[in-house]
Amino acid sequence: MSDDRGGRGSRWLGVVGFSLDRLWKRATRTRSGRVAATTAAVAMTIALLVIVTGIALALADGGVATETDADVRVAPEDTGSLTAVDGVEGPRLGEANQRAETIAAADGVDHATPMLVEKVRLEAANGSDANGAVSEPRTILVIGVVPDEEPRTVAGLSTGALEPGDLHYAGGTYAGAQRGEIVLSATAADRLGVTDGDRLEPAGLDPAEIADADAADADSRPAPTVTVTAVEDAGSDAPVALAPLSEVQTVSGASDGELADRVLVWGDDETAAAVAGEAYPEAAVETDAGTDPSSLFDDGLAFATSALALVVGVTICASFVATTTGMTVDQDRRTLAVLESVGFPTGSRLAIVALSTVVTTLCGALLGAALGFLGIEAVNAVAASTVAGASSSGAVAQTHPLLFPYAVVVGLASGLIAVPYPLAIAHRTTVLEEVGR
Repeated sequence: MSDDRGGRGSRWLGVVGFSLDRLWKRATRTRSGRVAATTAAVAMTIALLVIVTGIALALADGGVATETDADVRVAPEDTGSLTAVDGVEGPRLGEANQRAETIAAADGVDHATPMLVEKVRLEAANGSDANGAVSEPRTILVIGVVPDEEPRTVAGLSTGALEPGDLHYAGGTYAGAQRGEIVLSATAADRLGVTDGDRLEPAGLDPAEIADADAADADSRPAPTVTVTAVEDAGSDAPVALAPLSEVQTVSGASDGELADRVLVWGDDETAAAVAGEAYPEAAVETDAGTDPSSLFDDGLAFATSALALVVGVTICASFVATTTGMTVDQDRRTLAVLESVGFPTGSRLAIVALSTVVTTLCGALLGAALGFLGIEAVNAVAASTVAGASSSGAVAQTHPLLFPYAVVVGLASGLIAVPYPLAIAHRTTVLEEVGR
């Protein structure tokens, strides 16, 4: 009995080795063009799947604005996906300043700050950039936060270059002095053509109005100019900046209702999450600051985007593999007939066809997964160099380690779906039929 099993195992190992050797010779010698075309088609399909899924992750997770070292994040239950797509303002948290102060006062919480993300068009205040060229208005993401004595990371930038506290808030009156500070990412500074110590102003503001506003004793009105206190590497290509929360709220009109996109909390995870949940019982409290693939299921638009990409990717990939491998098997009928004549049973011949199809698809899936990650970086780089890059989510696509095995599994599934068609052609091939042709 053991000899039969050993012999059967040896035969199947021989079939696998023969199939792989045959596929290698096809790829490098006889039919390299067709094998390369099949692999390339699978790779491009899987790469597009990875890129679109990365975009869906960014829609669901909030993008570069969530790159923070906060231990807990509080966000509206319905994420602001529509903001990144059609400019419609997404849901925000109300009374954020007051509730953040309540959270920060709890034992076990080190600090809490609302986070408000706004698109702002800025330009150099003196009309020319650091190189002396004429300054052009540029759109960047300005993120309002309340810093404390400890440097924190928000949107990849440190709050250490901002003065602690938020004087302009003044207990909810928004009548306190404005500091006019801003921390720029390297991308934002390069886009604006400014450096540390330079001054920026809102685009289109008349110089006379700036002088009048600077001289006026009106702390409650938006600061006409701001000073760049630091330029830092944000770890991404998104043009982002940090500024005092209440000043961003005043400029954007979010001071009415003390609106914010999120509340960030530092401290003991369990304590911070419990206190944040009490302050915002109907909001989503997240303790993982990284990209969470499960967030796709909590966002309708993101889930629909990823699901549609999956269906289209599998359909296109399986259809192309089935067509090309079916054509190859049809041209190899004589070879299959020869294998039958020298003693290869039907199961072995079909296994050779199936293995060739699956291995070709697997190679294309591995290549496509790698290309997909590179594609996400390219998409973010292109988006960051345009106005579209300054969307509310910053980066338009995100990566995650699980995307690679996901892409490979989808590729393999597509190959398995495509296998029955070439198997059916191979099964109909007989020695007598081929001799008679």
